[in-house]
Amino acid sequence: MSSSLWSQEKVTSPYWEERIFYLLLQECSVTDKQTQKLLKVPKGSIGQYIQDRSLGHSRIPSAKGKKNQIGLKILEQPHAVLFVDEKDVVEINEKFTELLLAITNCEERFSLFKNRNRLSKGLQIDVGCPVKVQLRSGEEKFPGVVRFRGPLLAERTVSGIFFGVELLEEGRGQGFTDGIYQGKQLFQCEEDCGVFVALDKLEIIEVDDTGLESDYAGPVDTMQVELPPLEINSRVSLKVGETLESGTVIFCDVLPGKESLGYFVGVDMDNPIGNWDGKFNGIQLCSFASVESTLLLHINDIIPVAEDPAKSLTELSPEFGHSSPPLQPPPMNSLSNENRFHSLPFSLTKMPNTNGSMGHSPLSLSVQSVMGELNNTPVQESPPVATSSGNSHGLEVGSLAEVKENPPFYGVIRWIGQPPGLNEVLAGLELEDECAGCTDGTFRGTRYFTCALKKALFVKLKSCRPDSRFASLQPVSNQIERCNSLAFGGYLSEVVEENTPPKMEKEGLEIMIGKKKGIQGHYNSCYLDSTLFCLFAFSSVLDTVLLRPKEKNDVEYYSETQGLLRTEIVNPLRIYGYVCATKIMKLRKILEKVEAASGFTSEEKDPEEFLNILFHHILRVEPLLKIRSAGQKVQDCYFYQIFMEKNEKVGVPTIQQLLEWSFINSNLKFAEAPSCLIIQMPRFGKDFKLFKKIFPSLELNITDLLEDTPRQCRICGGLAMYECRECYDDPDISAGKIKQFCKTCNTQVHLHPKRLNHKYNPVSLPKDLPDWDWRHGCIPCQKMELFAVLCIETSHYVAFVKYGKDDSAWLFFDSMADRDGGQNGFNIPQVTPCPEVGEYLKMSLEELHSLDSRRIQGCARRLLCDAYMCMYQSPTMSLYK
Repeated sequence: MSSSLWSQEKVTSPYWEERIFYLLLQECSVTDKQTQKLLKVPKGSIGQYIQDRSLGHSRIPSAKGKKNQIGLKILEQPHAVLFVDEKDVVEINEKFTELLLAITNCEERFSLFKNRNRLSKGLQIDVGCPVKVQLRSGEEKFPGVVRFRGPLLAERTVSGIFFGVELLEEGRGQGFTDGIYQGKQLFQCEEDCGVFVALDKLEIIEVDDTGLESDYAGPVDTMQVELPPLEINSRVSLKVGETLESGTVIFCDVLPGKESLGYFVGVDMDNPIGNWDGKFNGIQLCSFASVESTLLLHINDIIPVAEDPAKSLTELSPEFGHSSPPLQPPPMNSLSNENRFHSLPFSLTKMPNTNGSMGHSPLSLSVQSVMGELNNTPVQESPPVATSSGNSHGLEVGSLAEVKENPPFYGVIRWIGQPPGLNEVLAGLELEDECAGCTDGTFRGTRYFTCALKKALFVKLKSCRPDSRFASLQPVSNQIERCNSLAFGGYLSEVVEENTPPKMEKEGLEIMIGKKKGIQGHYNSCYLDSTLFCLFAFSSVLDTVLLRPKEKNDVEYYSETQGLLRTEIVNPLRIYGYVCATKIMKLRKILEKVEAASGFTSEEKDPEEFLNILFHHILRVEPLLKIRSAGQKVQDCYFYQIFMEKNEKVGVPTIQQLLEWSFINSNLKFAEAPSCLIIQMPRFGKDFKLFKKIFPSLELNITDLLEDTPRQCRICGGLAMYECRECYDDPDISAGKIKQFCKTCNTQVHLHPKRLNHKYNPVSLPKDLPDWDWRHGCIPCQKMELFAVLCIETSHYVAFVKYGKDDSAWLFFDSMADRDGGQNGFNIPQVTPCPEVGEYLKMSLEELHSLDSRRIQGCARRLLCDAYMCMYQSPTMSLYK
C-alpha cells in the first residue's frame, strides 16, 4: 500500500543537482542540513554534486588560500545534504559510480575503488563474459557466464550495476535464482544455478594465446609488468645528518598525482626518527606508519642493505643502485592494486629483548621463519591454486585453529597452499581480533582470500593446531550445517506437544526474563528471532495458524512447518522462555524450499519478507487485512506499510496519526475489522528514518477507518452521515482528527466561506441501521491494543513486547545480546525488563519532541527512535481469526 501522506506543497530544493559524483576518501562528520543532526558518513560513500541555485550551474573555484567546500547529496542517504572539504573526496565518473554503488559495504567499495585496474575491467564485463564468482567469503570461487548486466531496481538518480551470472560446472546448484528478481525475469537459467552479484564478487577470466587463464590479467600490452624496485621488509640505510641510520621498508610506490617524480619509500626506522603518518594529500598509503619512527623519502635517498636471504623477506632487484638515475614508475594501467598499495604479511610490533635491543614480536618470528626459506623462484603473477593439504591435526579450510604462540592467536583457516618461492605449505587465517601488521587477505602482493583489514595472518600450516577452546567440536566450515544438536548440545531447548497459551503478568515475567532467554540467534537470524518473539511470546492473536488441519491444496511440508512452529518454537518459548538456534535453523531451511525464497539460512532478511513466505506460501494464512481504496476491489495483505513525505511541522507523530493520515490521503478503508494489525513505519529503506521519534500509541481507535460502520459526528457526537477529506487539515475543527458530520453539522460547517467549495462524501453505513439519529455516546468504538514493537538499528533487529496491562509492563529482547566463544562460538539471547518505557509513554508529544534522544534512558530510546513494525491486536477477536 503506498500513499502520498502530506497535503502540503513540496518545497523546491535550493540546489541544482548535476551528474557529477564524488567518493569520500575518509569518514566525515557532517551536518544533515534537513535535520541538523550530526552524521557519520563512512569512507567509500558516494555523493552527487550539488550547487546552490543562486550560483547557477557552474562549479565555483575556491579563492586562493581558502579550502574549497563541495556540496554533496549522499546517494545512500538522499535527504542529507553534506558539505565536505575538497581534499576529502575524489571525483569519479558515472560509469564507475554505477559499478561501485552496487557494493553496499562502504569498506569493500573503497577497496575496489583503489584497485583501478580491476575497476576498469569491470566496465568491460558484458553479457557472455566468462567469470568466477565468490559466493561466500573464504569459500571457493565458482565458474560462470554473465547473462545479465544492469540495475536491479532503478530507484535513484544513478543505480548500481549488478551482474546476473549463470553458474557452471561445480557451481551448478549453488545459486539462489533462475534469473528472476522480485518477480521479473532478467535472464534464464536452471533453478538455483543463477546469482546476482556486484563487481567485488567477480573475477574476470581472460584466455591468452596459450590457453592459460589469469584472473587479473592486465590489458594486452607487450611491456613486462614492472614491480617496485624495493620489496616490502627490505632492510635499508639512509643518512640523517652525519649519521647512517637503518630501517625496514614498509612502503614503496609512486605518490598519487606525483607519478612523474618516481618512487618514494616509507621506512620504519630502528631508532625513533620519524615524521610521516602514512598519508599523502589525505590519502592513506600505508597503514603501518608511525609519526615517531617512520620517514618518507625519495628512492634516490635510500641505500639498500644486502642481507643473507635466510634473514631477508625478499631479494633486492639486481638493477637497483643508489647511483642510478631517478627511477620512473611503470605505466599506471600495468600496475595492479596489489602492487601499488603494499601491506606487510606480518606484524612490525617491536618488543625489547633481554639485552635491551629491539626484536620482533612472537608473531613476527613465526612468520619470519617461513620467509627465511625463500628461494629464487620467480614470483607468479596470478594467485596459486589453493591446495586441500591438511596436517597431522586434520586441519583444512574452515577449521577453527590457533597459532602456537604465547599467547596463541585464534582464527579460522581460509586458505591452504604453497605460494611461489616457498617450499612450505602455508595457512591463511582470518583472526578473531585485529593484529598490527596483518592484512585483509593478501600475502606478498597476491590476494588469497578476503577479510577485514588487519585480520589475515599467513603462517606455516604445521605451526597451527585445532582451537583448544573447542576441542570437542569437529572442524566445520559451514555455519548452516554447524547449527545442529551436536555442536549446540549445551544450548538445546525442549519440545512441547501440549498447546500452551502465553503466560501473562508476573507469571510470564518470571519465565521469560534473564540471560539465555528468548530465541537464540545464529548467522543473521535476528530478523526472524525478533519477529517470532513479537508475534507469539505474549500474544495468542495468531494461534489459530498453529492449529489449522492440513488441506489438499497445502504444500507437502505444511504439517512439518506447522508442527515445528507449534511444538519446538512457540510452546517451549511460552513454558520455558527459551528456544535454541537449531530449531530456528530448521524453520529457515524450510523457508528456502519455497521457489520464491532464497538466502533464508544465511543472509540478512527483512521481517516482511519472512512473514510473506511463511504466511502466504507455506501456511496459507487468511490475509490479516482487507483494505478497499475508493470503492474499488478489496485488497488482501498481512501488514500495512506507510509511505509518506516528511512534514516538518510534525515533531513526534503517534501511530494513530500516521495510520489516519495514510488512510485519508490514499482514500482507504478497512473492509472489515482486523484481529491483528501489523503496521510498518515510514522509512526510506530500513536504514533511513522519516521521523527521529514515533510515539507508539498503546491503543488504536480504528472506528473511523472502517467502512459500513456507524461513526460519531465530530461536532455533536450523533450519527455521522458525511465525511470531508478537505476538512482534515482544518485546525478549527478537532485538529488532527478525521472529519465526519451528521446532516445538520455538515451543513453548518460548510457554510463557512473557506469551506464552501469542499467536496464531502456520504459515510458508508450498514444497510440495516435504524434511520434515526443516535444519541451521543451510543455509537460503539473499535479499538486495538499494542502488544509488540519490532525495532531496527544498524541492521540488527530487536523486540519490545508488552507482558501485562500496566504501561510499564514492557520487556526488551535481543537474540544476540552476548557471545560465548569466538568465530564458532554461540550467541546468548537475553530478555530484560524495561519499566522505564512507561515513564516516557506518559510524556506529552511536545515533551518528547524537545527531549534529546541521547538522554533517553535504558532501552526506551530504541523503542521511541528505532520502531520498524508496531503490532496491534483486537481484545475481543484475538482467538477467533
